[in-house]
Amino acid sequence: MDGLPFDTMRYSVQEDLCGVSDQEESVTALETALVRVWPRASSMRRRESHYGDRLFHALLRGLGWALIALLAGLLLTLVALARPTLAKYGLGFFVGRDWNPAMDSFGALPSIYGTLVSSFIALLLAAPISIGVALFLTELAPLPIARTVGFLVEMLAAIPSVVFGLWGIFVLSPWMQKTVQPALVGALGPDTRFAMAVGHILTPLAYIGVLSSNLVGLTGMSLGQTSEAVHAFAQRLFAGPGYGVGLLTSGIVLAIMITPTVSAISREVFSTVNQSVREAALALGATRWEMIRMAVIKTCRSGILGALILGLGRALGETMAVTMVIGNRSDISAAILAPAQTMASVIANEYPEASGLHMSSLAAIALALFAVSMVINSFARLIIWRVERGAR
Repeated sequence: MDGLPFDTMRYSVQEDLCGVSDQEESVTALETALVRVWPRASSMRRRESHYGDRLFHALLRGLGWALIALLAGLLLTLVALARPTLAKYGLGFFVGRDWNPAMDSFGALPSIYGTLVSSFIALLLAAPISIGVALFLTELAPLPIARTVGFLVEMLAAIPSVVFGLWGIFVLSPWMQKTVQPALVGALGPDTRFAMAVGHILTPLAYIGVLSSNLVGLTGMSLGQTSEAVHAFAQRLFAGPGYGVGLLTSGIVLAIMITPTVSAISREVFSTVNQSVREAALALGATRWEMIRMAVIKTCRSGILGALILGLGRALGETMAVTMVIGNRSDISAAILAPAQTMASVIANEYPEASGLHMSSLAAIALALFAVSMVINSFARLIIWRVERGAR
């Protein structure tokens, strides 16, 4: 009954209890008095509530709805701009392979392919490094070293992307062309044991997918055709020539850019594990590695996945650095050394001179990037939910 003056409540209750002598009647009269006084207390409490609290609540609610409205407005704007392209090509635009502005022929599949492949290469390279750095700083490194190394790693996030792009052009690309790519082609390229082993490993997995799609009528490939296609893909995976720029180079640059994000979030997640959990594992006879594996990594699986997905989101939308080192060729190739283009890079390169159907096609690519990001993040949330559910 906060907010109602104490004297008012006391006199009101005393009036209701006046003249009551029997104990049972006293209890009944007290209940009646409280029922009568309580609405007055609640009403006064509402009247005397602080206007600043209500204003702050209304402001936060407005900001929340504004964010949803902004997202909806962005989506509607992209749909409106992309309408001419979608009206001409339909959903076939997103699986078309020809991108020729001079002939007004547009297809988004090469840029979607380049975006996904370069981002997943970056995630594949950055994940073990980032998680390893986070584990070293939280579990193994002395405090002065942990602070220094942690500061240096996080400083990478403050470097502008154009600086990474310039470093990629003048330092990384020549080194990749002269040293790394020839070595990869010689060791992992066509007619090597690695290529044949990859083909043999992937063939049974491809059989499962082809048989499933044949059952529902999506494809009609035979097992022999599937085996030939898979082995051809394995032979082209590290095929040359090496240009210095390409999917692998852009993946390396993106991996360096997302490492601070994944590492910083992973460090925070590892820090949430109670020290008593670590000590209990060691007391039960676990080695340092077993303690880290069972008490830290296993406990923080959902947090690690969340950090990786945030890093993947950064990689999907990166523009300037990728534009400088990916080669900007509208093509789909199984070779990760070949030049390609991403959705962000094609928009950055062609937007200043675009008009008409060309501009509409760029808006449709932006819509595809928006959709890919939403699908990947939704899928990631589903994975995290399943991991957390399994942990419980």
